[in-house]
Amino acid sequence: MLNGIWLGLLTVAALLAGITGRLGGMTDGAIQGANTAVTVSLGLIGVMALWLGILRLAEQAGLVSTLAQWLKPLLGRLFPEVPAGHPALGSMVLNIAANALGLTNAATPMGLRAMRDLQRLNPRPDTATNAMCTFLAINTGSVQLIPVTAIAVLAANGSKNPTWIVGTTLLATVCSSLTGLLVVKTTQRLKWFRIPTESFSTPTTPQPATDSEKTEEFTLPSAPRPLGWAGRCALLLLILCFVGFAVQATVHPPTGSEASLTTSPIALRALNALSLVALPFLLVAIPVYGALRGLAVHEQFVTGAKEGFDTAIRIIPYLVAMLVAIGCLRGAGGIEGFTRWLEPLLNSVGYPPELVPMTLLRPLTGSGTLAAFTDLVKTHGADSLLARMGGTLFGSTETTFYVIAVYFGSIGIRRTRHAILAGLAADLAGAIAAVAICRAMA
Repeated sequence: MLNGIWLGLLTVAALLAGITGRLGGMTDGAIQGANTAVTVSLGLIGVMALWLGILRLAEQAGLVSTLAQWLKPLLGRLFPEVPAGHPALGSMVLNIAANALGLTNAATPMGLRAMRDLQRLNPRPDTATNAMCTFLAINTGSVQLIPVTAIAVLAANGSKNPTWIVGTTLLATVCSSLTGLLVVKTTQRLKWFRIPTESFSTPTTPQPATDSEKTEEFTLPSAPRPLGWAGRCALLLLILCFVGFAVQATVHPPTGSEASLTTSPIALRALNALSLVALPFLLVAIPVYGALRGLAVHEQFVTGAKEGFDTAIRIIPYLVAMLVAIGCLRGAGGIEGFTRWLEPLLNSVGYPPELVPMTLLRPLTGSGTLAAFTDLVKTHGADSLLARMGGTLFGSTETTFYVIAVYFGSIGIRRTRHAILAGLAADLAGAIAAVAICRAMA
């Protein structure tokens, strides 16, 4: 499917550019897309190294497997192909939690690590498994507790209540996530997308991980030493310190774009404080926990961080291919033309035409959608219904093609099966729900 979409984008862009006389714009879009892809990939190196190092510590300290065990009933239903206790389960849970808190810098590395772990179970290394497609559907519909970016844009443009979209975004993302899951679980049974199931077994002796292996088994890390009473007390003291920081941030929100939260309900301020404190807590608590359990934390961190560089470099060609195609379409005026063509139909069903550029851009590019949302806010006012619809749409949908290119590209998947269909269905459901919910709550 990805091959056809990529070729279709380029072909349509070329035809439109020739008809409208925007061949130069198509060329500029292609060059800009290629530059953006490399810039994004290289910019990921530091973030990837940081969070894959932290994730390595969490895995070796036993936190990831413990988290997966707690959520075993739910994960078993969502990912029946993944053996109980596999590291991929913990990585996926951490990615989903980071997305929910708006911690995008941490979510992407954890998601890439989850895809790499899932690839070890893949009997066909070039084809996405059911578990991979399900994970991508959840990631695309990702439930958002705090749409930080959309709130920041509204606040920066003078909104009196920028956090109004928190509740609408949460409801809309629930709709998009459930839709993505329904589509992915339904389509995986269709003969066009079905693949033979394979059985997995735990090896009796540890096998080193290599990219050349067609099927890779897994071994759980050796159990670290038990956490004694002194370690428990130290960990409890650290937790209490960060709880105090969260309470302080709730009572006295920090200055800056979040300052408008001082007039918001206490629950919203608490969610914002949780998002603010979560990253510093993870950066400190995981290494401390690992050290208390006897790990050589610096060595383990460096081992995990090495993966970040390799992964960031590996996704460059996949990201270049996708962003070049998108840049060509934008430069040729394809999105503008499609918006004008759809306007009469959208007016008849009650979908605001002003939201069409955001709706079309969202699966393709995050920066383009942010620019369209900012323009919408400036044009119609930060507290207008259209601005709130746009903010809810921004927070409840995802850049599906970017996510597909990065996540599948990092492990060399060429046959994406039904992942794109499920992701686009989640985006469409999120957009429709954003409009309906905002109208109902206005």
